[in-house]
Amino acid sequence: MSLHVLPESCIANVLSFTCPRDACRLSMVCSLFKSAEESDVVWERFLPLDYQSIISKSDASSMLLASASSKKHLYLMLCEKPLIIEGGKKSFSLEKKSGKRCYMLSARDLTIVWGDTPPYWRWNSDPSSRFGEVAELISVCWLEIRGKINATMLSPATLYTAYLVFRPTGGVYGLDYHPVEVRVGLVGSESGKRNVYLDSESGCKQQYHFVRRHTRIFNRGRIVGMPASEPARESDGHYPKKRGDGWLEIELGDFFCKEGEDGELEMSVQEVKSGNWKGGLIVEGIEIRPKE
Repeated sequence: MSLHVLPESCIANVLSFTCPRDACRLSMVCSLFKSAEESDVVWERFLPLDYQSIISKSDASSMLLASASSKKHLYLMLCEKPLIIEGGKKSFSLEKKSGKRCYMLSARDLTIVWGDTPPYWRWNSDPSSRFGEVAELISVCWLEIRGKINATMLSPATLYTAYLVFRPTGGVYGLDYHPVEVRVGLVGSESGKRNVYLDSESGCKQQYHFVRRHTRIFNRGRIVGMPASEPARESDGHYPKKRGDGWLEIELGDFFCKEGEDGELEMSVQEVKSGNWKGGLIVEGIEIRPKE
C-alpha cells in the first residue's frame, strides 16, 4: 500500500512517537513526511508536558508565545536561546536533538560562602552573561560554591552532567597547582567526589614536576621545573573547556535521573584544604544538561 493513501494526520501521529532528530530526518523522505513533520501534533509531543507552566515563569513569556508561529518554531526558539525564568535566577532550554530539559542556575541562585562580603566576592553585570549579575571572586582562602535543583524538574530516564560555568579575570592565582573538589548527587547520598582544575593553564603546568634544588652559597634554594613522566590529559574532564558562548566550563559530575526521581540534586565546588588564598574568577552559574 502506498504511503500517499494514508492521511497526513496519521503520518504526523506516527512521527510524534519518534524524537526531534529522527522526525527531521524522516521529513527528507518525501513531501508527505515533510508536511506531516511540520504539524503542531508532532512538536507538541516533543515539548515538555508542562512547557506552558515553565514559560509562564519568565517575564518574556507573552512575547515568546506571541512570536512563535508554530509549535516547531517554539521548540527551536527554546533550543537556540535559553529562557530566563524565576526572576532571573535560572535559565531553561531544550537539547535540540532530543528535547531533553536543560537548566542553568545563576550565580545568585547558588550558595557561595562569603558571597556577600565585598573584600572576598564582588557582584557585577557582564554583557556576555545571560543573567543580570555574575559573581567575581576577589580573594578567599575558603572556596565553597553549592547549587541545588529539584530532580523532578529534569527529564526522566536521562543521564545528566553538571558544569561550573566561569571565566578568569586575567589575574587568576592560588588555583594553578591546587585542584578543587567537586561533587554531584542527591542530598544525603554518598556520591563520588573528584578533583579538577579551574585554572585553564593547569593542563600545561601539570606537565612539569616542580622541585627545590639547593645551591652551595648560603644553602639557598631555587624552583626548577622538570618534565613530568606522563603528559597531562586535557580532554578527560579535569580541565576547563571553552564553550560556544565564550565562557569556560568544567565538569562537576554525572547524575542519572530515574523515572519518578524525587529529591534535591546538589552540586558543589570546594577548595578548603590548602589554606592558600585564591582569586581571579568570574562565576556565571552551574549548568545541568544531558550528557553528550
